[in-house]
Amino acid sequence: MLRSLPPVDDERLLVDATTGDDAAVWKLDADRALIVTADFITPLVDDAFVWGQIAAANAVSDVYAMGGRPLLALNLVGWNRDELPTDLLGQVLQGASDIAAAGGFVIAGGHTVDDPEPKFGLAVVGEAHPERLLTNAGFRPGQDVILTKPLGIGIISTAIKRGAEAARTGGAVWNAAVTSMIRLNDEASRVALAAGATGATDITGFGLLGHLGRAALESAVDVTIEVDAVPVLPGVRELLAGDYLPGGSRRNLESTTHQLDIGGRDPSDALLLADAQTSGGLVFAVDPAATVEVLDSLTTTGHDAAHIGSTSPVPGTGTITLR
Repeated sequence: MLRSLPPVDDERLLVDATTGDDAAVWKLDADRALIVTADFITPLVDDAFVWGQIAAANAVSDVYAMGGRPLLALNLVGWNRDELPTDLLGQVLQGASDIAAAGGFVIAGGHTVDDPEPKFGLAVVGEAHPERLLTNAGFRPGQDVILTKPLGIGIISTAIKRGAEAARTGGAVWNAAVTSMIRLNDEASRVALAAGATGATDITGFGLLGHLGRAALESAVDVTIEVDAVPVLPGVRELLAGDYLPGGSRRNLESTTHQLDIGGRDPSDALLLADAQTSGGLVFAVDPAATVEVLDSLTTTGHDAAHIGSTSPVPGTGTITLR
């Protein structure tokens, strides 16, 4: 579909849709660039305030994934006013405002449409230095790959929707998922930049395999993932064994098979790595000499982060190998 559109040829547009990156970047001058993104989601939880928090954290994550800081946002609302009270929408907006306060940006209005199924998110404007961007084409050979949040959100969300007892609202699994989703990626972005990272992406709907796989292709490197090192939310492997897997996660795996070598790993490992995330963490690459300090910094700020693999020592073709 996008190939049918006329190309954009403007030297001020530093990042556009061609690389499938997290946001667009527009250069203002030698020291400043604007980062522009938008995202919205349907409800994942029954609590309207928490849904607002999750949706806002998910939307602003794209700015952090590009190495920027958010400045301004607008609410994007689809609301069934015949079925849902407006005070419930107020709770959603309050949840988003809570995230904006934590992230140091302003929500200055927005747009609402009638919609049979409620949706909420943000359009966000941020800024970064043009020469300090994190992009999905910035991974380099011989680097360590760091993941800043555990996987399993899609599996837990599916279990919640199907009424699984293990994922009941208020339980340990649910609480761990919510805590992960409302955690901002601001600290992770700052740690990545301080360590000299140039390549990063956040893990959302296409899962770790989809987002890291696209980054490997755009960066012309191969990546080896140490599956046992990948952090996973509590209860997720048991839920996966019970077939609580969203259809999107299966499609994610299918779309990466052309570049994926699972080696001797169980197929369920690949499904977990393909699990569709909402407000997931960042995955970035750093020089191996910086890895210990990076993980210490992330742990200090409360992240369940891990060194999950490495890029090939020489340029590659975007192959992802599980080990």
